[in-house]
Amino acid sequence: MNIFKTLNTVSDRIAIVANAIGTLVVLALVTVVNYDVVARGVFNLPFMGAVEVVQFSMVLIVFLQLPDVIRVNRLTRSDGFLQLAARRWPRATRILGQLINTVAGIFMLLIAIAIWPEFIEMLETRDYFGVPGVFTAPWWPIKLTIFLSASLCSLIFFLKVILASDSAAVTGSK
Repeated sequence: MNIFKTLNTVSDRIAIVANAIGTLVVLALVTVVNYDVVARGVFNLPFMGAVEVVQFSMVLIVFLQLPDVIRVNRLTRSDGFLQLAARRWPRATRILGQLINTVAGIFMLLIAIAIWPEFIEMLETRDYFGVPGVFTAPWWPIKLTIFLSASLCSLIFFLKVILASDSAAVTGSK
């Protein structure tokens, strides 16, 4: 059990760092959009590739911040039923919450497994997105971010099941 607690601590720290990096990407995105607006309006020189940067950044933001959202039990899901049931059937509610975390962990693992071949392909082919001659960026960093995030999310969900670490969040107890 001690190894799982250590693994939980390490995964929590990685999730926090990824969240902070995602926040920096948000700040960079705000800078790019503001630059584009000012450059377009004042100098009639728009930032070529602003749309591509926004698309790229949105995926990075979501997948960099997702593990921390799961870690702190802020993932959008309907827990209303579980909170109502917890008052009457606390044990059954805990079990159902663990089942939900198990299924979520499996789905995140499937996403990681599915995206890995795409990452390898994009890394090998050096495939780019964007408009050639205007703005291009490689696909592989996005695919790698999705893979790492989904893997970390899966690990966090499975650690929640093993350690029963969010049973208080599910049942509403302190």
